[in-house]
Amino acid sequence: MTSAVLLPSSLDEALAALATDPERHVLAGGTDSMVEVNYGHRRPAGIVSLRRVDELRGWRVEGDEVVLGAGLTYTEMEQDDLAAEVPALAQAARTVGSPQIRNTGTIGGNVGTASPAGDTLPVLSALDATVELASTGGARAISIHDLITGPKRTERRPDELIVAVRVPRLTGPQEYLKVGTRNAMVISVAGAAVVVDLDGRTVRCGLGSVGPTPIRAREAEAWVATQVDWDAARIDDPRTYETFGAMVAAAARPIDDHRSTAAYRRHACAVMARRALMRCV
Repeated sequence: MTSAVLLPSSLDEALAALATDPERHVLAGGTDSMVEVNYGHRRPAGIVSLRRVDELRGWRVEGDEVVLGAGLTYTEMEQDDLAAEVPALAQAARTVGSPQIRNTGTIGGNVGTASPAGDTLPVLSALDATVELASTGGARAISIHDLITGPKRTERRPDELIVAVRVPRLTGPQEYLKVGTRNAMVISVAGAAVVVDLDGRTVRCGLGSVGPTPIRAREAEAWVATQVDWDAARIDDPRTYETFGAMVAAAARPIDDHRSTAAYRRHACAVMARRALMRCV
């Protein structure tokens, strides 16, 4: 064991540090981890900081996918070029904390923390994102639905790092909506992402803060896809929006806690899903 703070300058160095001592805590932006440390909820035996690992930064297009480096910050997610590729992700990033938090918090950290309130997670769920992990023993890819197993629990092994997140390049509008106890710098009470795939003729809906893991409203998705006039990209019956919202709300598994009641969260899901679909179609 060691109490050292390691600052590797390459991915290989970072992976070697974890292989030597898997108990070391991985630190990306630290916007979640440092809160736990300051409150005494976490006492890491050692830290591997990823701030200098350039291989984890940035994003790129590979064929029909967008590859998001694990070190991609919320501020970078907001930029126009990436927002044109994944609009809902940019919308989610804009709701996160203060400018200081958005400048340092990363998508890899948000995925790895696996908080039910993680703002990128409903979007990544709706996009069926794939998460890439690496260790000195090799690399693997896993669906975000399989990676996150519970509140702040994942299938990431202690010697692994999240290195990237892959999402498909879809043709169609996307929306992310969030409810909180105030308009800014707030943890999500409920969040919803709606993604319309015009080529695939599907509607996808991911929910956050209303279950132990991100939730897909799959029955609502399948039903509403039959109600869309795909050639005209519109919905003719206005009652469709209400029904879709109700079906999405039925998929939620909210709880009562200090931020909200389960009943309010379920109601919020219905409203957000309805509004997001109206904006998309």
